[in-house]
Amino acid sequence: MSGSTTKSAYWRGARDGAPFIIVLIPFALLFGVVATEAGLTLAQSMGFNALVIAGSAQFAAVSLMQEDAPLFAVLATALAVNLRMGMYSAALVPHLGAAPLWKRAIVAYMTLDQTYTVAVLEYEKRPKMSISEKLAFFFGVATPVVPTWYAFAFVGVLIGGAVPPAFALDFALPIAFIAMVAPSLKSLAHVASAFTSVVAALLLVGLPWGTGLLIAAACAMAVGATVETLMERRA
Repeated sequence: MSGSTTKSAYWRGARDGAPFIIVLIPFALLFGVVATEAGLTLAQSMGFNALVIAGSAQFAAVSLMQEDAPLFAVLATALAVNLRMGMYSAALVPHLGAAPLWKRAIVAYMTLDQTYTVAVLEYEKRPKMSISEKLAFFFGVATPVVPTWYAFAFVGVLIGGAVPPAFALDFALPIAFIAMVAPSLKSLAHVASAFTSVVAALLLVGLPWGTGLLIAAACAMAVGATVETLMERRA
């Protein structure tokens, strides 16, 4: 029975992760094209892809490299964009923290916006899932997501600048994040944080080296924490 429920959880995860392919294909293609335009070779682009495997941070770093930004600005921006992975990991610990170390290592590598968002929503919806079922579901979500990212980033590097600008592949980035963030806006603190990040990012878009993004992220976290504290006091 346990094996069948684990297999069922895996395929349920694969089914829930499959729709992300629609936005991951242009997203990954665009990264490959941008990496080529930034002067990275095929090996460098795919090595970067495999080591970092975090689309938004990769885009931020490559974009700054194109602008000849100093190394510290590239590293600081990529780190700031990826700080959310630390929060994702902390949120997954109550669910997957009891898994063997090697499985947790694979989970850590595959913790992406898509896998985290879908998995946590499932865990909240089905609180009685066993640890094996939770792992199976997580890996199921990752099954269509991770290979798609690798494969189409590779294609993007190969075709380079052959993609016409009219294709506007960059539409995939905001659509993907809207699809993931929207279901998570469950409280006033979440909404306030999201609204602050949007407004601050738009107001600070002219700052060099992506510093506007860093400031917007800090403002959003501060506002979200403040609203949550006030709500707890009022409660």
